[in-house]
Amino acid sequence: MMWNENDEKQSSISRRRFIKASAGATAAIMAGTFSLHADETNKFQLPPLPYAPNALQPVISERTISFHYNKHHQGYVNNLNKLVTGTEFADMPLKQIIKKTYNQPDQIAIFNNAAQVWNHTFYWNSLKPQGGGEPPAALIQKMNDAFDGVDACKIALAAAAQTQFGSGWAWLVLDGETLMVVKTSNADNPLTMGMTPLLTIDVWEHAYYLDYQNRRADYVNAVLDKLVNWEFALQNMKL
Repeated sequence: MMWNENDEKQSSISRRRFIKASAGATAAIMAGTFSLHADETNKFQLPPLPYAPNALQPVISERTISFHYNKHHQGYVNNLNKLVTGTEFADMPLKQIIKKTYNQPDQIAIFNNAAQVWNHTFYWNSLKPQGGGEPPAALIQKMNDAFDGVDACKIALAAAAQTQFGSGWAWLVLDGETLMVVKTSNADNPLTMGMTPLLTIDVWEHAYYLDYQNRRADYVNAVLDKLVNWEFALQNMKL
């Protein structure tokens, strides 16, 4: 796949969109309080990235962000808006759509697109520039209780991400008061299991293939070492 002039223009547009995004909206997303509702026109909107499109380099390139955010994530938003127009879901909060359409064969398209909009927004916030490092103390305590340490928790997350067959997600979650690692296929997420997602790693191929080709393990390990947003996980744990 060639990087062309149109992609350059889209990348510039994405940078401008980020710069113009309000500080308040970005702060809310980083605090784990983002809520995706239809706006006054009954249209779901693509939330702004919580950082510049090139901010995750060299682990995730601006080129990957351009395709992943501007094409894939935007595509799910567009599809969802088309699918819910004129239905009971048109003005429903995204989490409610996900829970109401889960495991309903006649609503599978709505579920897939709604869940992918939510999953991707959660993923962008699970990452941050100069991330990784040592988690906050309260999260370390939970990791010690559930996994016998931070390293063991990271190993479990990496294993879930690397062994997920085909497309899907690896998640750090709270199940009641217990920290756990789970993996889900395609658009599925822990909301449908009654769990509280804390952070996620996207292992659909479009998340890493331009940068890592078939080396999913290298992508996963780099995210955990250099980008994972432990503060976001802690904030979700406190909600």
